[in-house]
Amino acid sequence: MGGFASVNDDILQNIFFRLPALSFASAACVSKSWNKVCVRGLSCQKLTSALSLNPSLPDAVKEVLEKVLSGPIRPQFAIASIGWQFNLEAAHQLITEKLGSRTPVITNTACGIIGRDAVTNTMREVRCHMFPEDGSNSQEADNFNRGIVLIVGFLPGLKVDTIPFLRPKMEHRVTMIDKFMMDIRNYTASVSGCIAPAGIILFGDQQIDMTPVLAEIDCVMPEETVIVGDASSCFLCSSGHDSQDYNADLYFFDAVALVFASDKDKPHGIGETRFHATLSTGVMPFGPELKAVSVTAKGSEWSWLTATMSGYHQILDSLRLLDDISDALDDESADLYIGVIQKRPTSIEPEKLELRTYLAFHEVLGGDEEYLVVVGVGIKPGDSFLFYHSDSATASSSCLNAFENFKVLKSASSSKNRYSIRDAAAGGNGGVFGGLIFSCHYCGESYFDSFPFCSNFPDAPLAGVVCNKEIGRDSTGYSMWQLQAKEESPARCSLHVCTTVYLVLSYVPPSPNLLVS
Repeated sequence: MGGFASVNDDILQNIFFRLPALSFASAACVSKSWNKVCVRGLSCQKLTSALSLNPSLPDAVKEVLEKVLSGPIRPQFAIASIGWQFNLEAAHQLITEKLGSRTPVITNTACGIIGRDAVTNTMREVRCHMFPEDGSNSQEADNFNRGIVLIVGFLPGLKVDTIPFLRPKMEHRVTMIDKFMMDIRNYTASVSGCIAPAGIILFGDQQIDMTPVLAEIDCVMPEETVIVGDASSCFLCSSGHDSQDYNADLYFFDAVALVFASDKDKPHGIGETRFHATLSTGVMPFGPELKAVSVTAKGSEWSWLTATMSGYHQILDSLRLLDDISDALDDESADLYIGVIQKRPTSIEPEKLELRTYLAFHEVLGGDEEYLVVVGVGIKPGDSFLFYHSDSATASSSCLNAFENFKVLKSASSSKNRYSIRDAAAGGNGGVFGGLIFSCHYCGESYFDSFPFCSNFPDAPLAGVVCNKEIGRDSTGYSMWQLQAKEESPARCSLHVCTTVYLVLSYVPPSPNLLVS
């Protein structure tokens, strides 16, 4: 036979990989030989993303879908983040209809979007605002807070699905955190044979305090499990399996986890996808250690507390304290928080009677002569805390630290002996093929969060969201709690403020020895 039948596989693969995803899928159905070439190509790791600021939701979704599907990819998961003015249900339906019912999809409303424009291919960081900017014309006002960024990925050697954190509507005060943990463990065990996933991308409902949830996740999941996400979102999700769809009439969806677990049945010759996370913070602790004396929770939204200085019994005048802080800070626009150290037993294994130490941030709203008013609940009498404030110098320095971390990873990715931000054990030759970013909403338009990643990996796709509360598992003692006893381990912190969380994906090919039959 002549024609394409005489073309060798390498040339065919070169041709096929220039086709859009749908045309590529059609080529795979032509013959067994073509299918073999296509399947071999689809075993490669891939993360693709696109951003659109088109004010029409259908047109914006069409632009990003066409871009991410412009090359061959087998969508294994998708994350779509939209501006406040787009309809969440409509966006989720458009995306799931295109990608199919077997692709896990999370669609969320974000405080901003980050990614490469589907039309111009320029990197964009767009933050939403409560009101149109001064001087904007009527058209700009109409297009206000509209846009979408879509992330689609295929990670060989991993299984991916969404696991919801449910709360029954009939008993809305009942938490199902233990079921959430067991669902993640059971899914991971079913596909990988172990209970520890490689990574979790978590989205929490903006009406829910995710601090205790994240504390339990941190307690249950081993250090190797990377956890990132957005704790203050509105979202919809769909599973890759119909059996895992839950009745929205019966449950509140307080959070959803996109779980990445090793595939125990991965084909021969497939390497390993690795997750790397690093944080860039913009808050600085200051002042003496204080202690909560009495705490009154106002619903689930804020707390009123009295405080004293450690070693003293007199209740502080909170109004005078805040005035002194305001006078001491050079930046009048700085955001003010308290970082509360909490020692709590785990509810998953209470029989162990093990106290774990966590750092929880609460934004300061104000105060009077007696009470300090902060956002959130969960503070208990006796908890110690420091004041923190947002600080541009700290943000700049921390951003450079993130850049240096990625520089180390870049060097390690080209080395045959190292492939992690941390000092890693010997392994195969890895390569970074994409990244996600969860950025603080308060950084400002001039603060380019994509800089540390894009400067080190200019050819790798990067996309993400702007958050009010950033999830990033802290395994480095980043919390900066200065006054703990020396014998204590650093306070853990997974829910951050004024912080950018980076997730980097790299691929380590299999050892040549494993490829030998």
